[in-house]
Amino acid sequence: MTAVADLLTRTITEIAPAIAAGEVSPVTLTEAMLARIAELDPRIGSYALVTGELALAEARAAEAEIRAGNYRGPLHGVPVALKDLVNTADLPTACASPILRDFRPGYDAAVVERLQAAGAVTLGKLALTEFALYGYHPQFTPPRNPWHLDHWAGVSSSGSGAATAASLCFASLGTDTGGSIRFPSAACGVVGLKATFGKISRYGVFPLADTLDHIGPMARSVGDCAALLAVLEGRDPRDGATRTDPPGDYGTALAAGPQGLRIGLDRAYATTDTDPRMSDALFAAVDVLQAAGATIVELNSPELADCAQHWLDVCAVDALIGHQDLYPEHADEYGPAFRALLEHGSRVRATDYARATRQRQETRALIDELLAGIDVLVCPAMPTPAPPQPDPQAVMAPEEVPALVRFSAPTNFSGHPSLTVPNGFTVEGLPTAMQFIGRHGDEAAVLRAGAAYEALTEWHTRRPPL
Repeated sequence: MTAVADLLTRTITEIAPAIAAGEVSPVTLTEAMLARIAELDPRIGSYALVTGELALAEARAAEAEIRAGNYRGPLHGVPVALKDLVNTADLPTACASPILRDFRPGYDAAVVERLQAAGAVTLGKLALTEFALYGYHPQFTPPRNPWHLDHWAGVSSSGSGAATAASLCFASLGTDTGGSIRFPSAACGVVGLKATFGKISRYGVFPLADTLDHIGPMARSVGDCAALLAVLEGRDPRDGATRTDPPGDYGTALAAGPQGLRIGLDRAYATTDTDPRMSDALFAAVDVLQAAGATIVELNSPELADCAQHWLDVCAVDALIGHQDLYPEHADEYGPAFRALLEHGSRVRATDYARATRQRQETRALIDELLAGIDVLVCPAMPTPAPPQPDPQAVMAPEEVPALVRFSAPTNFSGHPSLTVPNGFTVEGLPTAMQFIGRHGDEAAVLRAGAAYEALTEWHTRRPPL
């Protein structure tokens, strides 16, 4: 068991060949992962529900198929977990709210269908903020950051970030409306991919804000995110926003390296109102890539700093529409943060929403223009390393929100892909991280940049001292 337990902290790309060769048993691997969850997660709180019997049944099926020569690919027999707003047939999907505590959907989300088709093993459902905003309902406890248990694990895919970092799953799914893949990935020191809007179907995923929501993988390496993207991407007529892009050649992208890669950097954007530990880590990472052959293109685009000013208005109105069957009938059952969002949405005027829509158009055009002469844009993943855990029921004033989402919300407005990659640690042992932003549909570029940086550094190989 010791040898198998040692495998639990590795990446999918490291263990998949051993599973394919029959050297590692999916059943034994799943049993060891379930034992690790039982041992460690009471301290971390990353799981809302552990589906042990289901996981073992799927692991036994995967093992039988692999032994029979029917290997499906790098996720076959690999234990993963889902954010608990992703529908799973006949299993609870509570969205961290007592309003849906007893909700059991009758069908699987599209991403669950695709993971099942790839032979992945489902360990369970992961904790999140209430309905994927930033606050927790008083009846739910926030997950804890595996690097420092009294620090923030990010929003809203906090359980996904914490479980992946703590090696309580090999990868997880998160959602991102204004930074909720990128914040927990940065806070917990894992890799997170917010793919192009529409790259991955959101059918069967409870929305926070339908016109802003993305779903994507969180894992311990760029290669793992690429393997998950290859399974999850594709047109789905049940989600009218999905794209018709051809399958990506991510293997070539991962191997391309930094030579000739054009990386855009706006130093003023990266430093204004930003913790120097985040900007310094970013600049050190850029230096590493430049020394290895990447070309750094200095940018000057002060408009970027204001791109998130109207994000909250769009999010709140979209959320109000998404909750029209629940609110205001169940208003008193929401936690304070999410109830405040819905109340804000009810106060947004048509002129406010029109102004926000114009900003969305301008943001998309601005980022398109910046990317016209470069391959990727780089900036911090969030303004500061993970702070001490804030009051989980605190309500942010609307004017406080733009500063928090200044690096993340612009690409929710614009729909561009973004990859978060660890790039260091503070003296307190908290991860720092950056994000690479690419053209619409060009996940290959952000994956190439992230993989090139990983090959030159070892930050992604560190694991929390649990």
